[in-house]
Amino acid sequence: MFSQDDDSQQRVALFLVFGLVAIVVASMLVFGVFKVRSFGRTAAPAAQTALVAGPVVAAPATLSTAQAASDAASVKVEQGVVKFYFASGKADLAAGANEALADVVTGAKAGRKVAISGFHDATGNAAQNAELAKQRALVVRDALTAAGVAEAQIELKKPEQVTTTTGSDAEARRVEISLQ
Repeated sequence: MFSQDDDSQQRVALFLVFGLVAIVVASMLVFGVFKVRSFGRTAAPAAQTALVAGPVVAAPATLSTAQAASDAASVKVEQGVVKFYFASGKADLAAGANEALADVVTGAKAGRKVAISGFHDATGNAAQNAELAKQRALVVRDALTAAGVAEAQIELKKPEQVTTTTGSDAEARRVEISLQ
């Protein structure tokens, strides 16, 4: 008799917990979509012309190599390539991603193709890592399309496994975008 009551209470508690988790996840997705869609209206004009007009201008959210090598998500622009670094096991874009994409969006709107390359580290299951690298590349692709880049201008390359010599696999967990 007590076990049925306990099971019933546990089911109700689990239902409430899963319901709250679903609400939080849905809220984060809605907020993320809203933030990505509002990207095109907030980009700075000076940063938008950097890849089209001449030398690379780093986005305001550019981080140093030491910061990019940490386990936190980050973004930097290096020699005309936008590099998104991801936390281990995550596919979330770093803060400042939209600002770093402004140059790429401008280049794509000027007719250039965009190449997206995903990389992953060598720790853990290789198939899962490749799938995660693909998911990360798709997240970056979705941010580009939300900013107005046509899917026909975007080329997704096959994920590659990278081993680093720095002793940190954070450098390998990245997606690179370049204009061609």
